[in-house]
Amino acid sequence: MQYRTMPGSDEKLSILGYGCMRLPTSFGGAIDKEKAIKQIRGAIDRGVNYLDTAWPYHMGNSESFLGEYVLKNGYREKVYLATKLPCMMLRKKEAIRETFEKQLKKLQSDYIDYYLLHSLDGPSWDKM
Repeated sequence: MQYRTMPGSDEKLSILGYGCMRLPTSFGGAIDKEKAIKQIRGAIDRGVNYLDTAWPYHMGNSESFLGEYVLKNGYREKVYLATKLPCMMLRKKEAIRETFEKQLKKLQSDYIDYYLLHSLDGPSWDKM
């Protein structure tokens, strides 16, 4: 696996990241836990160390899935985790902190390595 050092830090991120927007699903649309765990952990075991998720992925279940099934048994410490503030859902300033805290809980993590602003467009840019 090839890595790049993040500017201004000593963090080495794999040039290939794993996006959790389109995980394998069952016929009903739910995340196929067995397949998804195997895929994500297989990627991590082969050197991928950047996972990207977001609040709306998989009808709001991607973050919870990662926290409950993938980031256990030392896997959280092997990756840099990115998720996103769902700007399109926020109606008040206080919702930023509330949403972040909910995401930590869903991910079952004390920290998020990269917190991005999701789906910025003209109106949401002005709001943010």
